[in-house]
Amino acid sequence: MKIMKFPIYILIAAGLMASCKNTEVTTERQPLGKFDKQGHRGSRGLMPENTIPAMLRAIDEGVTTLELDVVISKDSQVVVSHDPFFHHHITTTPSGKILSKEEASELLLYHMDYDSIRKYDVGSKSHPDFQQQARISVYKPLLRDLVIAAEEYAEEKNNPVQYNIEIKSKMETDSLAHPGIEKFTDLVIQTLQDLGTLEKTIIQSFDIRPLQYLHHKYPRVQTSLLILGTDKRSLEEQLNELGFEPEVYSPHFSLVTNELVDKCHQKNIRIIPWTVNSIQEIEQLKSMGVDGIITDYPNLFNE
Repeated sequence: MKIMKFPIYILIAAGLMASCKNTEVTTERQPLGKFDKQGHRGSRGLMPENTIPAMLRAIDEGVTTLELDVVISKDSQVVVSHDPFFHHHITTTPSGKILSKEEASELLLYHMDYDSIRKYDVGSKSHPDFQQQARISVYKPLLRDLVIAAEEYAEEKNNPVQYNIEIKSKMETDSLAHPGIEKFTDLVIQTLQDLGTLEKTIIQSFDIRPLQYLHHKYPRVQTSLLILGTDKRSLEEQLNELGFEPEVYSPHFSLVTNELVDKCHQKNIRIIPWTVNSIQEIEQLKSMGVDGIITDYPNLFNE
């Protein structure tokens, strides 16, 4: 198989300068009206998801926010990955084997040290759902390395970015696929504090527990409530369960109505739907007054 070469995107952060500490968080709610262009998993439709090349491509496309997901390894490293395992759609083993769905689901990252995780290729295999995605040999990065690489590249391109980081947790997989919520959240926050990027980061989750923990322990950190397309409860019911009003409300785009947008804005909550992958849908949602869009194809923002 011939692997495409993209030298500018595969400068994986290694041996970069030590990051500075910033333990003070001075984040405030961003004003409504500032449209937020978010690249889902970086630029999932164009580059291997949740990798450094995907983030650099998103910066090239002019995004304002890099959206990504994190899990925790056995040795307590914060790893950028959507799934708590090696997904069969994207994974090639160190020996060159293509995994079955069953084999992949058993490779839990929480049961592996990061040195082992890094040996797996998550970019060479053609993704069945994203035929425009470049095929390059790349690995799951540490959150620390990804942010360092993104910050340096964003400065070079004069396109400063923010981060929207999803904590991937479920109550039924506590201590099985990830550590407890407090440890999980603390590891993410400490990494961002060490990097000095916490003040420009939103922490999002479908699991309300890390958001509630953040609200009490790190009240100045921005939070975003993710909502599945199957969740038909009202905004009020969802916020009542959460127990506070987050900075961002992020529903599946199919749930967005003019009334929902108005209700969010009345509460000074930004509404940023996911995952919007056509120009027509982007334009329709913008006409409703949403505050941003999360898309697999950040190049659509330029079309």
